Amino acid sequence: MKLAKLLSLVDTDKLKLEQHEHTLLVRLNNPPAHTWDQENLAALQRLMHALNKVDSIYAVVITGEGEKFFSAGADLKLFADGNTGRAQEMASLFGRAFETLAAYRGVTIAAINGYAMGGGLECALACDIRIAEEHAQLALPEASVGLLPCAGGTQRLPWLVGEGWAKRMILCGERLTAEQALKIGLVEQVVKRGEVVSLALKLAGQVAQQSPCSVKACKELISAAQHQPFHTVLPMEREAFLELFETADQKEGVNAFLEKRPAVWQNK
Repeated sequence: MKLAKLLSLVDTDKLKLEQHEHTLLVRLNNPPAHTWDQENLAALQRLMHALNKVDSIYAVVITGEGEKFFSAGADLKLFADGNTGRAQEMASLFGRAFETLAAYRGVTIAAINGYAMGGGLECALACDIRIAEEHAQLALPEASVGLLPCAGGTQRLPWLVGEGWAKRMILCGERLTAEQALKIGLVEQVVKRGEVVSLALKLAGQVAQQSPCSVKACKELISAAQHQPFHTVLPMEREAFLELFETADQKEGVNAFLEKRPAVWQNK
């Protein structure tokens, strides 16, 4: 699929897309707090699904437009009337969007440029890597309004930070600074205000130096470690290693190394 066709599939101003070589930068743009609603959740799902067919894009960086918010999560006005049908629709949309994001074959980086609350933090949790600016704050405050994180928060957060910190954030409503998030492993790096996108794009550029086929296989194996016993994933690792020998990228990578030149990946 060509990138131009991909852009037409998104069909919303609430996601702003920019191509930076082999990286797609996605800016959340639903001011003032970049909340999630039916429109941008459905668009994110379409985007990530289609990106699996765009061979020229190896990484995706997600950030919030402006300097204050990454995303404040769900628009609570949608739940004010207690409509269970709408709640079911939104829970399903959140789940499908962020599961599609997590399953993307390439690398996803959350460039957290401000508040990441509720579904905003769950979006970041669905990414492979999280970088935060020093003024960012992160929380899952759903229980304070009688709800719970329904887009992977109760499952992905403990994997990253352990049961204790996950319970402090979810059960006690604890809000973390960027430095606290760094200390417990919720984010991988903290940078100064205004620097997170440039660093995320630089890191995404490093992804382009790796074989896309290898990245896809490695990502699947790392994810499998969350859900399957150690002894079952080890044979899968060896099988995936051998399967890479059937790819053009493996041959290109080895020969490029021996010839002391940059590899030119075909993503196949």
